[in-house]
Amino acid sequence: MIARRSLVLADGAAPTRAGLDAAWPGWAEGIDLVVAADGGARLAGPLGLSIDRWVGDGDSLGPEGVEALRVAGVPVELASTDKEETDTELGLLAAIAIGAAAVTILGALGGPRVDHELANVQLLAHPAAAGVPVELLHDGIRIRLLSAPAATMAAEAASVRLELAGRTGDVVSLIPLVDAAGVTTSGLRYPLSDAVLRVGPARGVSNVRDQSDAWVRIRSGRLLVAEVPATLPE
Repeated sequence: MIARRSLVLADGAAPTRAGLDAAWPGWAEGIDLVVAADGGARLAGPLGLSIDRWVGDGDSLGPEGVEALRVAGVPVELASTDKEETDTELGLLAAIAIGAAAVTILGALGGPRVDHELANVQLLAHPAAAGVPVELLHDGIRIRLLSAPAATMAAEAASVRLELAGRTGDVVSLIPLVDAAGVTTSGLRYPLSDAVLRVGPARGVSNVRDQSDAWVRIRSGRLLVAEVPATLPE
């Protein structure tokens, strides 16, 4: 099976369908695979989604929840509680193994475990996801990764560009995972031109999108691009 777009449901703070629809119109278009990661299965019903596959160690959903999915005909991949991966990571890997061309992870942000939230952001740079666009989506934020491979660092023509997905008025924050060079923006209130954003300083936080056509480009490094809707859904 080759999936055009896959959703991975994680067990963090649950977005609402109304909030997602208001903040990111069309967010669910083209979804043809839904992978639930352990307790993330609880997100499916309120979001109007059907689960195509479940993965995890079952410590969040519990034996009865896992069995209910089996009875419903959902393929279940039960992992050991001694695994090295998080359940969300297993969900991402399952989606990629099935053939997802792009992955959106819901429920990856918020919740009581800040360590899991940080690890979920790191999943955007997972080696297995090389060449597969991955995003973290909530009704209050979208996070993607702009990455320029080391082999292209010296070539301006090989710089990597990301089109922003939201609307004018959105807050846009650029946060480097590693030092990012050649950072150039278009359509933002506080423009950057061939800038260097280094790990540590918060220089790239809280820019504002002023134009409908807006993008970010880097020549080297890895840069998180976070978009916050201008009007957060209530």
